[in-house]
Amino acid sequence: MFYKTIILIFALLLLNGCQSAYYSAMEKVGTHKRDILIDRVEEATTSQEEAKEEFISALEQLSKLIAFDGGELQTQYELSKDSFESSQEAAEEVSARIDAIEDVAEALFDEWRDEIKQYSNQSLKRQSERQLNTTEKRYLTVIKAMHKAEDRMSPILASLKDNMLYLKHNLNAKAIGALKGEYKVIKQDIDRLIMQMNQSIKDSQAFITALKS
Repeated sequence: MFYKTIILIFALLLLNGCQSAYYSAMEKVGTHKRDILIDRVEEATTSQEEAKEEFISALEQLSKLIAFDGGELQTQYELSKDSFESSQEAAEEVSARIDAIEDVAEALFDEWRDEIKQYSNQSLKRQSERQLNTTEKRYLTVIKAMHKAEDRMSPILASLKDNMLYLKHNLNAKAIGALKGEYKVIKQDIDRLIMQMNQSIKDSQAFITALKS
């Protein structure tokens, strides 16, 4: 997961540096900005699904750590720490996917607006303007839902990190007991995150269907 995220971020940086050339090259082989937008929304949806699973797993591992009774405490701590780090990497990938969507959407809508100015047939021009406005509104619904889910991840990750740091230097039954209240808050936050992600995924799927129709 870590290397996958690094490769994705590096690829996006390259794309940002030569965005116009990239889109032009893709159009020459028959892949237009609309197609790229659909692909990137689908990829973001997949990343959100994966992030959901990672956050659920992190919560489960934390629950097992807090309820730990006998055995090797260090082993369970390491499992919880690994699960937190996987959640962090999944969140970074979601953010990178969102950035990629915004890049191509901006390019698509700018191009669309420029092309509308070129119409001589006023009826076709109005139809294209209506289609653009409808598509932009649907897009804004999707990207806002994605950002809402993205914003919910940061405070959860901060709380999980705090717990891991605290237990790193206080790995004993008393310290674990002190974190039970923290666990309840994190669980509530993750439950809200899952609800927001489900809404985001639903909006994305509706948007993809509309673009393909």
